[in-house]
Parts: sequence; structure tokens; C-alpha cells
Amino acid sequence: MQPPPASAGARAARLLPGIALCAAVSLAALAVEWTEAALFGRAWFGALVLAILIGTAIRTAWTPPARWQAGIAFSARTLLEIAVALLGASLGAEALAALGPALLLGIAGLVAVALASSYGIGRLLGLPRRLALLVACGNAICGNSAIVAVAPVIGARGQEIASSIAFTAVLGVLLVLGLPPAASALGMSEAQFGVLAGLTVYAVPQVLAATASGGAVAIHLGTLVKLVRVLMLGPVVVGLSVLARGRRGEADAAKLHRLVPWFVLAFLALAVLRGVGLLPQAVLAPAATAAGMLTLISMAALGLGVDLRAVTRAGGRVTAAVLASMLTLGLASLALIHLLGIA
Repeated sequence: MQPPPASAGARAARLLPGIALCAAVSLAALAVEWTEAALFGRAWFGALVLAILIGTAIRTAWTPPARWQAGIAFSARTLLEIAVALLGASLGAEALAALGPALLLGIAGLVAVALASSYGIGRLLGLPRRLALLVACGNAICGNSAIVAVAPVIGARGQEIASSIAFTAVLGVLLVLGLPPAASALGMSEAQFGVLAGLTVYAVPQVLAATASGGAVAIHLGTLVKLVRVLMLGPVVVGLSVLARGRRGEADAAKLHRLVPWFVLAFLALAVLRGVGLLPQAVLAPAATAAGMLTLISMAALGLGVDLRAVTRAGGRVTAAVLASMLTLGLASLALIHLLGIA
């Protein structure tokens, strides 16, 4: 006989330790941000970035026991998804107008170019076919989520998955730290910075952290562009499944449907309701506050999942392939921004 399902109270008790740890890291990040502002007149690192850094430092020095893991995973995924959905309610008309058909086609084309170039770089550096595919999908689409989705389709082994995942978390943090000063040095506008972050950063929470200092337009455009990249995961997984297993496209249509995350649909629905004026003004401020708080907690959870020591175990060829793929994606993204004339 199967054990009875856990009660809501039991599930909450199981999640509480990890959520509390993420909340504590978030409070520490806010305290450091406040201290920066008091000492230097400005916060050089915002709370979102600090939450990732503090979480990463804790995870690298200490592996949380099993009782903490459920709450950390819940914070990193479910709370983040709710935050992203709520962000749709604060989406401005300027960001929606910027996401025209040309940019949508450009994102799709960039993902295709990034997949092909990253796979080619991996093979040139001697990576096995499956590992090269994992690196390519993680780089081109959405980091760990893409790797986990693609791995069973292509029959990837555990070591190949671990090697490719090790870099998406660590290099994603480096992108969060490096993009704002790079965009400033290049003299990019808020819109250009947001599009660049959405095109290059691996995960949705990392896009939010990277664009936090760039203004509302950067945050909204970055999130929109990133979510379009996430949607590309469905067609890619279905295509690889057809190639790998010889199944007909009709058989994989339902799989594509399941690969569209609920929070993407909720984000778009709230954005449309806000755009046509059907969301009451009274809910906008609370929704924005809740989205900010949940995002900060999810940043802490993201950091608590990054072990810097994992990079040293991945190997030199994987390191070179991921770095070269990231550089190629960055240059292609800048070229697309220039080609589309985004100002």
C-alpha cells in the first residue's frame, strides 16, 4: 500500500528550514546593501546580487543537509515562478512596444546560431557529442533547465550532465556581476542593456539580478527577452526527440505543450491585462512589492545551489567550450542589437 499523502502542514514543515535559510541570506544581503549606502553614499552591489554572492559563499563552504534542501529548491523554483508571473503586472507599455516581430525573430535566430556554434566549438575541442549538445543547449537557451530537459532525450550520462551544469551556475553569476559594468562601458541605453541581458544570461533570476541596476525598462525587456528564449526550449527538445528516437512530430506535440511553463503564461496574461487597463491600480504596488521580495529570496536560493568547487571537477575542455560559447553568444547578441537598431 502507498503511504497516505502528506498533509499541508507536514509539507509546510518540510519546506520551512530551507525557506528560513533563504530568508536569512536575503536579510543579510539587505543589511550589506544598507551598510554600503551608509558608508559610501551608494550601494555598489544591490541586494539581489549580494544574495547570490552570500548564498554562493555559504554553499561553497558548507553543504546544507537534506532537511534544508526541499525549502531551498522550493524557493529557487516555485517562489521565483510566482515572482516572475507577478512581474507581468508591472510591465510598462514601452517594454511591450520594444518587443516587436523583428526582435522575436531575432531571438529565435540567435538561439539557432548559438546552438550550432556552441555545438561546433564543443566538437572542435574534442567533447563527446552528447556533452557538446548539453553545453550548447544550456548556453543558447536557459542553463540548467535546458540541460535537464535535453539530457534524457539524448541519453546523456550522469557525468556529462554534472560537467555541463557545473558551469551554468558559476558563469551565470559571473555574467550577473560583469554585465552592468560592461554595458556602462559600452554606453548602452536601458533598452539595449535589457535586451543584452535577456539574450546572454542563463537563468531568469540571474536576468533580474543583472538588470536590477539598469532601471525598469532594462528589467522588463530583459525578462521578456529571456522568457522568449525559455519558450524556445520546447521546439528544441521536440526536435531533438524526433531526431534521437525517430518519433513523428504529432507524437511530440503534447510534450511541447507541457514544456511551456505556467509562469510564462501567467506573466503574459498579467502583462496583457495591464496593457489594456483591466488591472486595478490598487493591486499594482502590492504585486510589485511581492515580486521584489520573492525575487530576493529566490536569488538567495540560487546562490545556495552554486558550489564553486564543482568547476574544478569539470575539466579543461569543458571550461574552454563553455567560455568560448559564452563569448560567441555575447558577440552575436551585440550584433543583433545593432542590426535591429535598438536604441
